[in-house]
Amino acid sequence: MNSGRPLYGIADLLQVMERLRDPISGCPWDKAQTFSSIVPSTLEECYELAAAIEEEDYPHVAEELGDVLFQVVFYAQLGREMDLFGFEDVVDTLVDKLLRRHPHVFQDGALDKAASKSVSVDEVMLSWEEIKQQEREEKSQPGVLADVPLALPALPRAQKLQKRAAGVGFDWSDAAGVLAKMQEEIAELQAAVAEKSPEKIEDEMGDVLFTAVNLARHLKVDAEASLRRSSMKFESRFGAMERLAAENGQQLEALGSIALDALWNKVKLGS
Repeated sequence: MNSGRPLYGIADLLQVMERLRDPISGCPWDKAQTFSSIVPSTLEECYELAAAIEEEDYPHVAEELGDVLFQVVFYAQLGREMDLFGFEDVVDTLVDKLLRRHPHVFQDGALDKAASKSVSVDEVMLSWEEIKQQEREEKSQPGVLADVPLALPALPRAQKLQKRAAGVGFDWSDAAGVLAKMQEEIAELQAAVAEKSPEKIEDEMGDVLFTAVNLARHLKVDAEASLRRSSMKFESRFGAMERLAAENGQQLEALGSIALDALWNKVKLGS
């Protein structure tokens, strides 16, 4: 990971961040950034981390984790400059929250006191939701769905909404019920398509996708990861189609639907 020099620590990272934001000698780009302007970079770094994990490229995972950590340090520096909070406040808030949310590990929420009673995963999840609900009430957000961020991508947000609702008993008893609901939603989408109503089509398409996410949850499949995997599979197969066509001196856009289907089936059989 390095050339044999002593490892840098978090204090060094904080110093680098402070230097980058120095009003006189800092980096012009870093000095120009605000909380809002670096949000796209934060999201991009998180997705790059997810991609490295999926590829099991662990040296790259370490690098991407560093990039994500840099985002946290950047926000903390902005907070300190505006007298809102500093990195120490970020860490303190996090540790306090972890201690509070893990009473089965830290007795009385104390870092140096170990809980003696063992609990199951189901008991942990139940306790977690109870603690989260208490926190929402303390923030004047009593609704079960109150703090599910609107900025979340649609698939994970749907998962989170459904999981929260299931936590209070509003859920299908098994996957069979969700499959039946899926058929119902597809039938309603077909009716909207036949009616040629753009608004109804969009509405019913959303219901189909929302139900598909619910089905994934019941099958214990992460909808986001599942769709990412299918997208990567499609990308790989489509690239193979392009290579096969090129070997025959053809371009995909010049082929008809029958020839394209034949190429796709050939690639699919070989993968």
